[in-house]
Amino acid sequence: MLPSEATPRVGYVLKVYPRFSETFVVTEILSREAAGEDLAIFALRPTTDARFHPEIAKVQAPVTHLPKPAKLTDAWNVLRRARAVIPELDHRLPAVMPLLARLDPPEAVQGVHLALSATEQGITHLHAHFGSMAARVARVASAIAGIPFSVTTHAKDLFHESVDHDLLLEVLSAADHVVAISEFNHQFLLGRYPELADRVVLIRNGLDLAKFSYAPPEPVTGALKVAAVGRLVEKKGFDHLIEAVRELAGPAGPTVQVRIAGDGELRAQLAADIQTAGLVGTIELLGPRHQEEIRDLLRWADVMVAPCVVGADGNADGLPTVLLEAMAMGVPVIASDVTGIPEAVRDGRTGQLLSADRLGTGDVSELAQALVRAADPDYPRVAIARAARDLIEAEFDTARQALRLASRQQGAALLVG
Repeated sequence: MLPSEATPRVGYVLKVYPRFSETFVVTEILSREAAGEDLAIFALRPTTDARFHPEIAKVQAPVTHLPKPAKLTDAWNVLRRARAVIPELDHRLPAVMPLLARLDPPEAVQGVHLALSATEQGITHLHAHFGSMAARVARVASAIAGIPFSVTTHAKDLFHESVDHDLLLEVLSAADHVVAISEFNHQFLLGRYPELADRVVLIRNGLDLAKFSYAPPEPVTGALKVAAVGRLVEKKGFDHLIEAVRELAGPAGPTVQVRIAGDGELRAQLAADIQTAGLVGTIELLGPRHQEEIRDLLRWADVMVAPCVVGADGNADGLPTVLLEAMAMGVPVIASDVTGIPEAVRDGRTGQLLSADRLGTGDVSELAQALVRAADPDYPRVAIARAARDLIEAEFDTARQALRLASRQQGAALLVG
């Protein structure tokens, strides 16, 4: 059967699956499956997470773990099997050899293995999340198997100092389309890689709105309850939140209670900062929490804070999913103006927007003032929360965004033959 005659079947290519921090991937897959699509998942590395979101159990797509080759005979066996399944391999392999020579050997071999597995499973389109390892492996498989591929780009794969932009351009230039999750990323891609102008498309990460029911926020009574969620890494800016709360401590500032959910390399340092600031009874590090626990945390909160900054390594957040979740649920938000965040948090309309540059220099006065404002009885909590929910419904509904992605990929598969 020619690819153009095949039943559409999309293969998701992911570095790690499942991954606790990548709820947006699972949300997208579930939304596409709910629309009746036939999907498969290919993972390049085993997960090291100890906890998993319950939603992962709802995914119907079969998962193929492509083993990382440990020795040369592993690579040779994969190549031998691929030649038996893909008759065109001998003719297609020379064209991709320049790229293979630039990749780490495991990536090159897994690209051949993905081509083999995708062909055997009747995949008509490959879609990689992140323009790094997953995209490179998908590119190799696409060239060998003759299956179109696409890439959703995010943040670290674009902004981190380690990004090889020449290699990234080579990979993205071969994609049928490249997804930008925000207008900021869209403009970044067009500015950095004008050659991609005809294939970059804006498709936002979305939410399953049925899981995030809206309730108008209640007036603040007692201490201002502040929620923050994310990996405990530099770009999340939680150290600045701790400092802002320290500045507010005392008779002149509002009483606050902060709960930070997440885990990461800075946990010990943040715990020490809390201890040094004398805020042990005020700020609590909850550790990792699954999605239902995060919803409970947001229901508890008077305000959700995302004090993101650009890290010293250039890494920055795209648009934190939990920020969208808070907005969907009616929780007022405070966030910094990193990358795509201002497209959701519009200052004075859907939340309070801070300068990430000021936060990055250690100036937390703006964040402290935003917390004071959130605690003020005159702050228009309900109006802002309602406007935020309306925006999420209009622009971040996963059913709409997944349909756009599916339409583009099915069109790409039909063009191959």
